[in-house]
Amino acid sequence: MSTGIVISQLHAAHDAAGHPEHAARLSAVIAALDASGLRPALRELAPLLATEEQLLAVHSATMVTRVRQASMVPGTRIDGDTYTTVGSWDAARMAAGCAIQATAAVWRGDVANAFALMRPPGHHATPTQSMGFCLFNSIAVAAQHARRELGAARVAIVDIDVHHGNGSQDCFYSDPYVLFCSLHGYGSRFYPGTGGTGEIGSGAGRGTTLNAPLPAGTGDTGALRVLDALFAPALRRFAPNIILVSAGFDGHWADPLGPLTLSVAGYAALITRLHALATELCGGKLVLCLEGGYNLDALAACVIAALRVLLGQDVGEDPLGSAPYREPDITELVARIARTHPLLEDL
Repeated sequence: MSTGIVISQLHAAHDAAGHPEHAARLSAVIAALDASGLRPALRELAPLLATEEQLLAVHSATMVTRVRQASMVPGTRIDGDTYTTVGSWDAARMAAGCAIQATAAVWRGDVANAFALMRPPGHHATPTQSMGFCLFNSIAVAAQHARRELGAARVAIVDIDVHHGNGSQDCFYSDPYVLFCSLHGYGSRFYPGTGGTGEIGSGAGRGTTLNAPLPAGTGDTGALRVLDALFAPALRRFAPNIILVSAGFDGHWADPLGPLTLSVAGYAALITRLHALATELCGGKLVLCLEGGYNLDALAACVIAALRVLLGQDVGEDPLGSAPYREPDITELVARIARTHPLLEDL
C-alpha cells in the first residue's frame, strides 16, 4: 500500500499579512513536494469539509458559531494571536476534514499511512475556545471520528510541536480511551504555559495524559530520549488501534517562535520511531497532521523528510544541518516522569 496525502487549496483564503501563520507556509510545503519527485509515489486523497456535526463532537456550539460569525467580518481577531478572514470558516472546516479523511483512509486500509497537509493548525483549540493561531482542533476532531464512527477502541495522539497541545489535552483529559503524549518547550513565559509533568489526566482518564516539558535548547538527543524512554513504553501499555501525530516542526533550531533545537534529521528520526511503533502496535496505522513550523525552509524540509520515512525511503542528508548549540541534560526530568507517571511508574 502507498502513503496518502490530503491537501486543499481552500487554506489559502485564510491569510493575514505579517502574521507568522500565513498561507505561504503550506505553499512552501507544496512547492517542496512538487520539486521532490515524491508525488508519483503518493496517493492523493480527496479533501472534504468537516461537517458541523463532526466539529460538535469536540467543540461547543457556541464556539463553532463564533468562528462562523467571525469569518463573516474581514479582519476579525478571536484573540490577540488568532485571526479570521472571510475564507477562514471553510479553511478551518477543510483542515479538520483533511485530518478526518487521512484517518479514515488509513483505518480502512486504503493507504498504509498518511499525512494531512493542512492549515490553519489546530492543537491549541480547546472544546470551547479558538486560540494560538488555531480555529478548530483538527486532530481532536479526527480522533473523535475514529472513536465514534470508525470503531477504534483506543486512539493515541502524539504531539511533537514545540508548543504544548493544550487544546488536544483538554479535549480528552478525562477520556480513558485517548492517550495524549506531548513533548514541548516549557517555561512560564512560553506559550501556552501548560503541559507540566503534573498534568496527567483526571477521573477515568487519569494516566492518559503524558507531558514532557523540555527546557530551552533541547534538541534531537533529548527529544528522542523522551520518545524512547517515556512515550514508547506508554504507547505499548496503552495499545492504541491507531496513532495520530500533531506534526509541528517549529521545534527546529532555525524556527523563529520556539526555544528547542531539533534538526530535520532529528524530526525524521522521531517519525521513524513512531512509524516503527505503529507497525508494532496497530498494524502500521499512523496519521500525521500538520501543525506549526514558521521557518519556511525548515518546515518544507521536515515535511519532505517525514514523507520519505512514511514511504520507507532513505531520508538523505539534512539540508539545514545540525543545531549550532549544545543541549541541556534532561536525565533527571526523564527519570522523574518515568518514576511518577501512572502509565510508567511500575514498569
